[in-house]
Amino acid sequence: MNTPQKGAVRCIIFRDGKTWYGTALEFNITESADDPVIAMLNLQEAIQGYVESLKKIKGLHDFSSLNQKTEEEYEKMWQNLHSARPVPSPYEIYHYGVTKIPA
Repeated sequence: MNTPQKGAVRCIIFRDGKTWYGTALEFNITESADDPVIAMLNLQEAIQGYVESLKKIKGLHDFSSLNQKTEEEYEKMWQNLHSARPVPSPYEIYHYGVTKIPA
Protein backbone atom coordinates (compact mmCIF):
# COMPACT_ATOMS: atom_id res chain seq x y z
CA MET A 1 0.00 0.00 0.00
CA ASN A 2 1.32 3.41 -0.97
CA THR A 3 1.60 6.18 1.60
CA PRO A 4 3.03 9.71 1.19
CA GLN A 5 6.25 8.43 2.80
CA LYS A 6 6.79 5.18 0.88
CA GLY A 7 5.53 3.09 -1.95
CA ALA A 8 5.79 2.66 -5.69
CA VAL A 9 3.77 3.35 -8.81
CA ARG A 10 3.80 1.48 -12.12
CA CYS A 11 4.60 3.68 -15.13
CA ILE A 12 4.38 3.17 -18.88
CA ILE A 13 5.69 5.48 -21.60
CA PHE A 14 4.08 4.75 -24.97
CA ARG A 15 3.23 6.33 -28.30
CA ASP A 16 -0.21 6.58 -29.83
CA GLY A 17 -0.01 8.19 -33.27
CA LYS A 18 2.52 11.02 -33.09
CA THR A 19 2.05 11.70 -29.37
CA TRP A 20 3.99 10.10 -26.52
CA TYR A 21 2.18 9.46 -23.25
CA GLY A 22 3.49 8.72 -19.78
CA THR A 23 1.04 7.23 -17.33
CA ALA A 24 1.32 6.45 -13.62
CA LEU A 25 -1.16 3.62 -13.14
CA GLU A 26 -1.96 3.80 -9.41
CA PHE A 27 -2.29 7.61 -9.49
CA ASN A 28 -4.27 7.83 -12.75
CA ILE A 29 -1.93 10.57 -13.95
CA THR A 30 -1.15 10.83 -17.66
CA GLU A 31 1.18 13.33 -19.31
CA SER A 32 1.84 13.82 -23.02
CA ALA A 33 4.65 15.21 -25.19
CA ASP A 34 6.15 15.06 -28.67
CA ASP A 35 9.19 13.17 -27.34
CA PRO A 36 9.28 10.06 -25.09
CA VAL A 37 11.98 11.48 -22.81
CA ILE A 38 9.96 14.67 -22.26
CA ALA A 39 6.83 12.58 -21.58
CA MET A 40 8.80 10.61 -18.97
CA LEU A 41 10.20 13.77 -17.36
CA ASN A 42 6.75 15.40 -17.31
CA LEU A 43 5.32 12.29 -15.67
CA GLN A 44 8.06 12.21 -12.99
CA GLU A 45 7.41 15.88 -12.24
CA ALA A 46 3.65 15.27 -12.02
CA ILE A 47 4.18 12.30 -9.66
CA GLN A 48 6.43 14.36 -7.41
CA GLY A 49 3.98 17.28 -7.32
CA TYR A 50 1.05 14.96 -6.64
CA VAL A 51 2.79 13.28 -3.70
CA GLU A 52 4.04 16.60 -2.30
CA SER A 53 0.50 18.02 -2.44
CA LEU A 54 -0.86 15.04 -0.54
CA LYS A 55 1.87 15.40 2.10
CA LYS A 56 0.68 18.98 2.74
CA ILE A 57 -2.83 17.84 3.59
CA LYS A 58 -2.87 17.69 7.36
CA GLY A 59 -4.41 14.62 8.92
CA LEU A 60 -4.26 12.55 5.73
CA HIS A 61 -5.28 9.07 6.87
CA ASP A 62 -7.01 7.88 3.72
CA PHE A 63 -4.41 6.79 1.19
CA SER A 64 -6.92 6.00 -1.58
CA SER A 65 -5.51 8.85 -3.70
CA LEU A 66 -2.21 6.96 -3.83
CA ASN A 67 -3.84 3.60 -4.49
CA GLN A 68 -6.46 4.25 -7.14
CA LYS A 69 -8.12 1.67 -9.34
CA THR A 70 -6.14 1.63 -12.58
CA GLU A 71 -7.76 2.50 -15.88
CA GLU A 72 -8.63 -0.80 -17.56
CA GLU A 73 -6.79 0.04 -20.80
CA TYR A 74 -3.53 0.72 -18.95
CA GLU A 75 -3.91 -2.30 -16.67
CA LYS A 76 -4.31 -4.54 -19.74
CA MET A 77 -1.26 -2.91 -21.30
CA TRP A 78 0.78 -3.55 -18.12
CA GLN A 79 -0.39 -7.18 -17.88
CA ASN A 80 0.48 -7.75 -21.54
CA LEU A 81 3.99 -6.33 -21.02
CA HIS A 82 4.53 -8.84 -18.19
CA SER A 83 2.94 -11.79 -19.94
CA ALA A 84 4.99 -14.86 -20.80
CA ARG A 85 3.42 -14.63 -24.27
CA PRO A 86 2.72 -10.94 -24.91
CA VAL A 87 0.30 -10.01 -27.67
CA PRO A 88 1.72 -7.42 -30.11
CA SER A 89 0.61 -4.00 -28.91
CA PRO A 90 -0.82 -1.35 -31.20
CA TYR A 91 1.30 1.13 -29.21
CA GLU A 92 5.04 1.65 -29.38
CA ILE A 93 6.34 1.18 -25.83
CA TYR A 94 9.35 3.33 -24.93
CA HIS A 95 9.69 2.36 -21.27
CA TYR A 96 7.80 0.68 -18.46
CA GLY A 97 8.66 -0.06 -14.87
CA VAL A 98 8.09 0.81 -11.25
CA THR A 99 8.95 4.22 -9.82
CA LYS A 100 9.41 4.69 -6.08
CA ILE A 101 7.37 7.41 -4.42
CA PRO A 102 9.70 10.38 -3.85
CA ALA A 103 10.63 10.84 -0.20
